Amino acid sequence: MNFPENVKYSNDHEWIRVEGNEAYIGITDFAQSELGEIVYVDVTSEGETFAKGDVFGSIEAVKTVSDLLMPVAGEVLEVNEALDDKPELVNQDPYGEGWIVKIAVKEVSEIDELMSAGEYQSFVGK
Repeated sequence: MNFPENVKYSNDHEWIRVEGNEAYIGITDFAQSELGEIVYVDVTSEGETFAKGDVFGSIEAVKTVSDLLMPVAGEVLEVNEALDDKPELVNQDPYGEGWIVKIAVKEVSEIDELMSAGEYQSFVGK
């Protein structure tokens, strides 16, 4: 199981990688392994602004559908269009090509409230 140090983690199993005032968001390696084979990513929220904890889309695996929750407040700038044709990228490369949205961070202080790699690893018991 992969727990990169360059991202922060939410207790809802999303990760965020901050680059300046923008950030990439996806689901963690733990989350994708628990969900199983990802067959569809439903995010139509480009241009919308969300508060921390708001649902910004959903992710569908063979046996279940799970909401995607915003780890920090922000505006969705871009949705990863590659997932339209290849949702399995979330399984294959959750922290790279399998990112889900790119946002403009609204509340930078909320990033400090998220977990480090070590804290998240303890949180999921791995």
